Amino acid sequence: MIKNIQDEILKLKKENDICILAHSYQAYEIIEIADYTGDSYQLSLMAAKTHAKTIIMCGVRFMAETVKILSPEKKVILANSSAGCPMAEQMDTDLISALKEKYPDYTVVAYINTTAALKTICDVCVTSSSAVKIISNIDNKNILFIPDCNLGSYVSQQIPDKNIKLLQGGCPTHAKITETDVAKAKALHPDAMLLVHPECTPKVVSKADFVGSTAAIMKFAKESDHNEFIIGTEISIAEQLQYSCPDKHFYPLSINLICANMKCTTLMDVYNCVCGKGGEEISLDDDTISKARKCIDKMIELS
Repeated sequence: MIKNIQDEILKLKKENDICILAHSYQAYEIIEIADYTGDSYQLSLMAAKTHAKTIIMCGVRFMAETVKILSPEKKVILANSSAGCPMAEQMDTDLISALKEKYPDYTVVAYINTTAALKTICDVCVTSSSAVKIISNIDNKNILFIPDCNLGSYVSQQIPDKNIKLLQGGCPTHAKITETDVAKAKALHPDAMLLVHPECTPKVVSKADFVGSTAAIMKFAKESDHNEFIIGTEISIAEQLQYSCPDKHFYPLSINLICANMKCTTLMDVYNCVCGKGGEEISLDDDTISKARKCIDKMIELS
């Protein structure tokens, strides 16, 4: 049944000039039919390069918005309209505007996991893999980093010469992982290397053998001579790595590392989208696109 649906999706997307993007946290049956997979920023760049007129985003809302910002001429569809991101929705323009007035000499750096509206009033975007480099390249010493205080704390440790102000926000999935979870995983798999995402708390990050973005974790695990790994990010990454490297062993740091928002997109959602009867078309006004694009363009300039 799944294979039949996948085959029909592949047929229809070709007939209808559709490109399917799937974030790395998506279910494997969706990853299999995607044209491109990766993290949110990688997918946005891939979307800008494709000649397809329609983009289906299998991810969460801010990712679809970012695709629309970078490719405003294309029709962008979020496969499941309920797929939001709690971290992206934690802060709004009123809060950040007030903080900009309070700290006028600070450069506002936004994690790409933010809404299009919030990007319009920020100075530059970063990804988890580029944050250290980009903030290092900013002339201003004073940085207001939003919304993830855990990623911000990690960045601050890497570049202590910067004065980085943090707010209390972050990814609830990564943030709930504890030192106890780490101890249990290491006890079960004493020979395994611990690879974690910097959205985890500083105490968890301090226990890691490697810290990096989802893409960086996957690259490290694939290229390492080591054979066992505890994966401290969304649980689907351990599964994908196991498929890619069947001779190695991958263990999720915790069974609680599940992003419900990522998992709410199903193969049938994608099928309905390619049939023209599902998903939500992303619509952003020209002013939002123009202002948010400046934030992203600055990221590209400083990368």
